[in-house]
Amino acid sequence: MLEALMNFLSLCWKPFGVNTVNGGGSGGDDDDIGDGKDEMLWFRDVGRCATGEFSMAVVQANQVLEDQSQIECGPFGTFVGVYDGHGGPEAARFVCDHLFRHFKDISTETNGVDTAETIKRAFLATEEGFNALVSELWNAKPQIATVGTCCLVGVIYEHTLFVANLGDSRAVLGRKNQYTGSIDAVQLSNEHNANFEPVRKELHDLHPDDPQIVVLKHGVWRVKGIIQVSRSIGDVYMKNAQYNREPINAKFRISEPFQKPIMSANPSIISHHLQPNDLFLIFASDGLWEHLTNETAVEIVHNHPHAGSARRLVKAALQEAAKKREMRYSDLQKIDKKVRRHFHDDITVIVLFINHDLIHNGTVQEHPVSIRSALEH
Repeated sequence: MLEALMNFLSLCWKPFGVNTVNGGGSGGDDDDIGDGKDEMLWFRDVGRCATGEFSMAVVQANQVLEDQSQIECGPFGTFVGVYDGHGGPEAARFVCDHLFRHFKDISTETNGVDTAETIKRAFLATEEGFNALVSELWNAKPQIATVGTCCLVGVIYEHTLFVANLGDSRAVLGRKNQYTGSIDAVQLSNEHNANFEPVRKELHDLHPDDPQIVVLKHGVWRVKGIIQVSRSIGDVYMKNAQYNREPINAKFRISEPFQKPIMSANPSIISHHLQPNDLFLIFASDGLWEHLTNETAVEIVHNHPHAGSARRLVKAALQEAAKKREMRYSDLQKIDKKVRRHFHDDITVIVLFINHDLIHNGTVQEHPVSIRSALEH
């Protein structure tokens, strides 16, 4: 059983390496990061896919990186995934290896008739697969029942963008204002975090007989006083009472029995018909949004060249994290990953620039693009 676990982990954890424009930095004041010397930063400054250019970056803060991300391009269009794990890396890695595969298989089966339904079915199939893995490994690795991941997915098919979300990662659209010429930030995803009142209301409506469904602890609202997000893939201990018992850690165990899942794997999905003034999309884990507003992020992307956009956002977030601690950015960079989580979270960013000519012409890459972010342990 442990061999099965190691096999699936290796699929999504092979280092991709550092890919940059002209083999080096993107120029300007960004050359001090991502030069290959900082083992906690991975980036691809620019790449091309079926719907335009993209930029990716991830910086590690946890002892083991819990974020995963991917871009897949082909006849189906463009698929973007950001997976922010918690409790360990296993769920995020599992999703990175299985969610797109399910999406592609279901899309082929249905001839792309209903993309939103295809995405929902792919999420469900991935959740079921991870549940099966937990069942298989329960006796040997019971703590896997307490591992989960937020999932943010974007799919561009023909002229329509679909955004699906579980948890508190965020997708933001950069749109040119047709009246002022300035750039507007449009948040596209709904966040499932108990700190938001609508999420608490939803939980109370779903669990009317449980007055402790959300609990305020140290100024933070948490589901059952344990976890902030209300939707995820994994976190099986909050979905199946069979796994909410010893030998999992006592801090995850709920004293009273529950009959139905406390957390959900049903994504919020929106569709948006792309307009000519829609310029780019930012997909990022909450580690970015903890330090940057939507407006600041789109301004940074809009006011600089495409190349290096993602790591430019990561650097801006790290600078803000350092400022909050009244320290220099250069000093923050020197902090070991064993301690760095106290200053900022793992941060994953994908910026996708929308080329309307490619979309309008229905251009498809002769060779499909498949990129996954990666860092060494």
